[in-house]
Formats: sequence, structure tokens, C-alpha cells
Amino acid sequence: MAKNNIITKNSEKFLENYLNNPSPTGFESEGQKLWLDYTKPYIDDYFVDTYGTAVGVINPEADYKVVIEAHADEISWFVHYINPQGYIYLRRNGGSDHQIAPSKRVVIHTKKGPVTGVFGWPAIHTRKPGKEETPQVKNIFLDVGAKDNKEVEKMGIHVGCVVTYPDKFIKLNKKWYVGRALDNRAGGFMIAEVARLLKENEVKLPFGLYITNSVQEEIGLRGAQMIAERIQPDVAIVTDVCHCTHTPMINKIEQGDTAAGKGPAVTYGPAVQNNLLQRIIDTAEKNKIDFQRMAASRSTGTDTDAFAYSNKGVASALISLPLRYMHTTVEMVHKDDVEGCIKLIFETLKNIKKGEDFKYMK
Repeated sequence: MAKNNIITKNSEKFLENYLNNPSPTGFESEGQKLWLDYTKPYIDDYFVDTYGTAVGVINPEADYKVVIEAHADEISWFVHYINPQGYIYLRRNGGSDHQIAPSKRVVIHTKKGPVTGVFGWPAIHTRKPGKEETPQVKNIFLDVGAKDNKEVEKMGIHVGCVVTYPDKFIKLNKKWYVGRALDNRAGGFMIAEVARLLKENEVKLPFGLYITNSVQEEIGLRGAQMIAERIQPDVAIVTDVCHCTHTPMINKIEQGDTAAGKGPAVTYGPAVQNNLLQRIIDTAEKNKIDFQRMAASRSTGTDTDAFAYSNKGVASALISLPLRYMHTTVEMVHKDDVEGCIKLIFETLKNIKKGEDFKYMK
């Protein structure tokens, strides 16, 4: 398999459609339908849990179970308060960045359909130099063109409506994918591509493979916690994004040294099972897949933690995709890194034997 022929025109079109579809935390179902429709030709079975995590299964009868996992949800906002003048104040749904909000267009999702709004902000002419307020959750607001709160309500907007950004997928310089929700819809794309490669290359795995697209990662790994208890896997390989620290204003001493365009990053940390991690590293070196290294502290902050500490302990590892501008509407990843992640997961699966426990001591 050549390095640069993994992503096809058809799969890239799926990525575009998948990214352009809103899937805010707690409301992921439409995106999950797109993901399942793309994945179904490459799997034997699938199931969906109560909260919307979607799982494609290869060899569902096998006792030994391996998970490859990403999360499907994206950050968003909730309508929290509508003042008498019709301006709308919000509450975060996940780690939404208040500093990027002013002047952004939004979509408010209502039973009557989507409503367009904008984040307003006082004009530069009206602000006093040296005494300017910075955007904060308490002072950013939406304007939907309503004269008062009654008109807002007539538009179908009420407290609890979810708010997303409409920004679409683009490519920069033919090799950069840009859009909102690459954290972590890129991961869902990558594990679906692994399923496709297994099918197209007629790889017969000696275990059950559970291709898992979890919900509700952005508010505390909740979807992974639930699905780990249901699947009860023996091994979990999780993929998520990490910071590209080669852009301005990022301190490598604090954030580490990982660069977009230099390959996926493997993580060292307590939740990462070291024997499984070494298997991934050995696989990368054997197959000449570029990779980087990063270190976590108490936790990885990803679904790796949920799987690792579930059940009676699950051998888990994390493969990360370096990403620029996380939790903005212009998240950026390098196509070579996406293909590197796909290939690394694909080749690692071929190196896992049925029944392996990865224990440190026998």
C-alpha cells in the first residue's frame, strides 16, 4: 500500500459531507447516520446504543474483541437566556471558545427548522482604547433580527436550543483539510477508512473488531464510558486529535513538540498500556510510517482513559492526529498525517493475535 493512495476521491467526499453536517454533543444522530451509511459495506454487523454511539462490527461471533475508536460529537452552544430586547445569551456545550465568537454566523436548531443568527459585538468606534472588554461567555450574545423576546419565541427559539457554526470544509494548498469539527470527525473518518482497507485488501482478522464512533466525548468521555461497558473489549486503540505546536503563540515547553505534517503522535501516560504502545511503535518502524511522541500527565483527556479504566482494565493506546487551531471553525490537519494514522491503525491490527493479554508480568 503506497503512502499517498489511501484516501480516494469517494472517501474524501464522504469526509466533506461528514464534516459539513452538524453533530453537536448530545445531538449526534444525523452525523452517525452518515457515518454508518459509509461504513456498512465494510462491516458484518452494527449496533447503536441508547445515547447514539455507533459501532460497526467485523467478526461479531469472536470472543476476543478489539476496539478502534473515535468520537463523533463537536462543541456547540445552548440557548440559555433570551432578554426582553430579543438578544440571546448562551451556555457552552463542551469546550466552545468564547474568544472566536464575535462576528461569527451561527445556526440555531429548532423544531421549526434552522434559524440563522450572528454573534454581535460593539463596533470598534464605540469602544474605549485600553478599557475594552474581552469576549466572555457572560457578555457574548446572539442577534437573530428580532425586536423582542416574543418575536424570538415565534421563530421557534427557546432555552435549550442547540447552536452550531455553519462553516464548511475546504482544502488549503491541496494538502490541508480545514473545517470545524475535525476534532474529532477526522477520527471517525479514519476508523471508517480502516474498515474499508480491511475489506478491500481481504484481510482476515483472528478477532472481533469493533469500529466505534462514540458520542459525548467533549463533555467528559461519557459515550466511551457507556460503550466500553457494553462491548467489554480486550484491547482498545483510540484515535483523537492533539495540538500542532508549531504555530505562533504556543509554548513548546508547556505543550510539547508535535507538528502537523510529520506523522501521527503516540502518547505515553499511565492510561496507555506500554506493551500495546510498543506494538504500535514497532509497527510504525517496520512499515516506515512517520510518527511523533507526546507525553500525558494524569490522564490523556481522551476516550483512551474511559476504555483503559473500564471493566477490569482494558489494554488501551492512543494515536493522535496533530491539529492546528483546536476548537475553532478553522481546525486544520495535514492529509499525509490522516493517511499515516489510517495506515498505522490498519497495520497494527494485522499484528495483534487472538488471545493476547498484553500483561506486564505473566
